[in-house]
Amino acid sequence: MSRLAGIALAALLCGLYARGGPAWMLGFVTLVPWLRTLDAETRWSRLLLSAWAMSVAYTAAVFYWFGSALGAYTQIGAGAGLALMLLMAPLFQPQILVFALVRHLARKRHGPVPAALTGAASWVATEWACPHLLGDTLGHGLYPAPLLRQAAELGGATGLTVALLLANEAFTAALARRRQGFAAPLALAAAGPLLLAGYGLVALQAEPPTDGKPLRMGLVQSNIIDYEGLRREKGAGAVVREVLDTHFAMSYDAVERQHVDAVLWSETVYPTSFGQPKSEAGAELDAEIRAIIDAAGVPFVFGSYDRDADGEYNAAAFVQPRTGLLGMYRKTRLFPFTEYLPGWLDTPTVRAWLSGAGNWRPGTGARVFPLRLADGREIPVLPLICLDDTDTGLAIDGARLGAQVILTMSNDSWFTDHEQGAALHQAVAVFRSIETRLPQFRVTTNGFSAVIDARGQVIAATRMGERTLVIGDLPARDPAPTLMVRWGDWVGRAAALSLAGLTLLAALRRRMGAAPAEALLALPARVVVLPSAARLVVGLLRLISRGGALALGAAWLWGDGTLQTSTLALIRMFIALCLIPEAAAWVLLRLCSAEVALRDGLLLLMRGARRLEVPLHDIAAIEPWRLPLPGPGAGLRLNSGERWPHGLALPDPWSMAGALGLPVSEKPSMRAWWTYARSRVQLPRSRLSQPLSKYLLLPLLLALIAFQLHQRIAYGSPFGELYSFGLQAYLTAFGLWWAAWIAGVVLCAGVVRAAIEAGALVDGLLRPAEAGATRVWLERLGLLALYVGLPSWLLLRATTA
Repeated sequence: MSRLAGIALAALLCGLYARGGPAWMLGFVTLVPWLRTLDAETRWSRLLLSAWAMSVAYTAAVFYWFGSALGAYTQIGAGAGLALMLLMAPLFQPQILVFALVRHLARKRHGPVPAALTGAASWVATEWACPHLLGDTLGHGLYPAPLLRQAAELGGATGLTVALLLANEAFTAALARRRQGFAAPLALAAAGPLLLAGYGLVALQAEPPTDGKPLRMGLVQSNIIDYEGLRREKGAGAVVREVLDTHFAMSYDAVERQHVDAVLWSETVYPTSFGQPKSEAGAELDAEIRAIIDAAGVPFVFGSYDRDADGEYNAAAFVQPRTGLLGMYRKTRLFPFTEYLPGWLDTPTVRAWLSGAGNWRPGTGARVFPLRLADGREIPVLPLICLDDTDTGLAIDGARLGAQVILTMSNDSWFTDHEQGAALHQAVAVFRSIETRLPQFRVTTNGFSAVIDARGQVIAATRMGERTLVIGDLPARDPAPTLMVRWGDWVGRAAALSLAGLTLLAALRRRMGAAPAEALLALPARVVVLPSAARLVVGLLRLISRGGALALGAAWLWGDGTLQTSTLALIRMFIALCLIPEAAAWVLLRLCSAEVALRDGLLLLMRGARRLEVPLHDIAAIEPWRLPLPGPGAGLRLNSGERWPHGLALPDPWSMAGALGLPVSEKPSMRAWWTYARSRVQLPRSRLSQPLSKYLLLPLLLALIAFQLHQRIAYGSPFGELYSFGLQAYLTAFGLWWAAWIAGVVLCAGVVRAAIEAGALVDGLLRPAEAGATRVWLERLGLLALYVGLPSWLLLRATTA
């Protein structure tokens, strides 16, 4: 396939995928034709040209409507807007260029698997650093898939983008290996959507039952658009009168006939500053709205304007019957070139060219308001206006502030001729509910208005361009915080940190030089001689210890926060499930340790006065343990065909075989497994991987940071507890913090180790020849997760607490 054909086909698939419906399935293969062309590129100039062409083709296929709509809205013309969009495509889609460059560099130096991982990381890291105007990402295309989109509560739509990119990479690998055996990469490609679907099934089944009286709201979609055109035709007063009368009539129906608890109008529906009238006519309109709301007896929330000494704001007014204006939310995310101009572009010349550009000021972030209902309930709600609902951080901040429902107001009239844009806007807004598990009432001027539950399911909605009233009931409760609410929009930041850390590690590696070649085992050496019963006991103890660490680590990282806040509970559980079994296994291994030596043709195993002797000529081969319990080791296969009754636990059976001049017994059918096992035991160890650094010094650093934060919060100074209760209490408290962080680091290391071993095993099965290099790369990623990820996570929690 030629370069242009591959790019054109990929863009076509992306365009179909973006249209939604059943085409969401294409998301797992949309980039495959382009990735195939990238794999064939050898020159940087051609690679950059391919990436630029893909950014233009992707923009044309997926966002053609946006350029036309933007051009019409800014009055430069639909054609000019589209041409400008295509010209600026690399700036609108910079992740495509960064992805191609990083992926090519990683593939050239480390192979396809690291290239796939770093490529996906570079894509989402770029989107995090340079967010799109509409907040869009590939993962939003999975909106029509109810099961798959539930995983957004873990990593947001960005996490789904990572899954899509990796699936595309796996399908590309399967095509590249179609003549050599493509089953393994094809299975990996299918594993992504299957895992997402499995998680979604569990998440939907685990949704808590709705209890209590739901919040019943009426959403008024008036379908009155083009205020400027109507003003020119009818006059400003007549337009305001028509807008208000329409909303009053539809709200009356909602209150008197549908018995709603509250009424929601769309963005900027009241085209002046409510509560701060600019004229006598404005004061009369304010009074009329308050009278209508008093008569209705339910709270109203509607789009308006607010102003202060700094300027004017796009705002949402919360008006309570018989109380009046409760407060104003000011829109945080303003749309550039329409609602405001960046300071460096805000000149008379530019404003003359962009006559439709506004001059609004941004708000200060998420706010939660009480919605006080007639029956006495008070429900905290989070208002979002138009582009606000594309900002994951605003929804997360609102959830952390205690919101139980999201109220979204938008004016999608500029999408009137581009229904796909309005549909994308709603799809993006739906993900805010999935990420926070907060239900959402969303109203627009002319479509799409919707009632969205906490699973992202639209339970009531309008069509584009119709005047209608939407009534919906949604439960209002405090949901269990999702991983997104706990960690924030973490995937992009984690990807950026990982890439920065890998770059640093690569630079350090080049500076320090390559690792020395492996050496044979030097005899005499220490080994552990294990009879079958002893191996079984020690193996069980290690399984309990490591399995307990993995379970506690998952609970500590992704649980309900109990282990993170209860230091003593964490220490007790760590001691009981991890430390005691591990200590018992260590004692048994020490009791069975011996010195191994080779003398006069005899393999000697000595412990004090006890000796075991095996003539070297009686040994046929060294057999590495298939199951590395309690650790790596081997047995001796005798020439008689029998196996020596004792096993030898030692770090590297292959180096021992080389030292003794014996062959290693490896069945051809197990070759991939032995490749994986050998890559594990013969990995060069760095200072950062030593137990002293990993399990004592790193927890000490984390404990110092956390303990000082605790002292400042609880006692007002770094030494508050020392001044109040003395040195012993201060040191005891710090010791408990250090012990808790030792436990936490060990548990996190267990989770990281499980991920490393899983990745190394998969790579060993797929690419046995490169297992060692991949193992080194994965180990560095693991160290990065501990030494960079844990401090970053702690600082993030400290700054967002």
